[in-house]
Amino acid sequence: MILPDVRVSFGRDDAARLVQLLTREGEDQGRLESLVSERGIDVLLDHPGAARALVAEPGVSRLPLALFSYVALRRSLIDGGVESRLMADYVTSIFLHFATEARAHRIADYEDREYRYVVDLVAEIAEADGQRGFLLSAHLGNFALWLSGLFPDWISHRMRRKGGPDLGYYENMGQTGFSLAADAPFARRQQLDGCYRDAAKTFTALRVALNRFSDRFLTPGATSPVDRVLRQVVDDFEAHWLQA
Repeated sequence: MILPDVRVSFGRDDAARLVQLLTREGEDQGRLESLVSERGIDVLLDHPGAARALVAEPGVSRLPLALFSYVALRRSLIDGGVESRLMADYVTSIFLHFATEARAHRIADYEDREYRYVVDLVAEIAEADGQRGFLLSAHLGNFALWLSGLFPDWISHRMRRKGGPDLGYYENMGQTGFSLAADAPFARRQQLDGCYRDAAKTFTALRVALNRFSDRFLTPGATSPVDRVLRQVVDDFEAHWLQA
């Protein structure tokens, strides 16, 4: 089970690293250290220049993956209107877990069976109950967000060449998975129902934030630049229309 537990893993070394990097970007070191003492590491993790400072670091490849991922995703989510630290924590946790070989295709670390398609998860959810039903539902939400968030160009390519489902399909499936997980008694006992409910409610915004994270850091060279530009234009239009 994937938990929103990345943020609590950061300690003094991470804070010191961020202070050092932000100081190089022109921030006052003494002021930053005072703010951290008063308000904790979140003042650094949420700093508007933190992601830029990390990217500017010559040894960026040697930075802790969890720190870089959280800061970059947190900034992408804030820019997209998602202020929740819980959502930043959870999305980062999905990213880090699914970066492990084959974990994106399994509902738990101990599970041997792999699910390659969303439809396979949906079919099994209809027959499952109890804890397994919960794990399947949560994984449906996680997997749909992972695919639509980090590989939108692949989805567009499959839709155009093979008649595969579009991003809207993955959004619907992801929202359904998170909603089912939120309603499960197991989620309430683990105090995760609120996390899943928020993920279902903000799924589109989470997906768009992950798209921008992917475009910038994972796939800067698009296979089809036209597809990417069109998607970004549509996303920007929908974001402004929903806020109006």
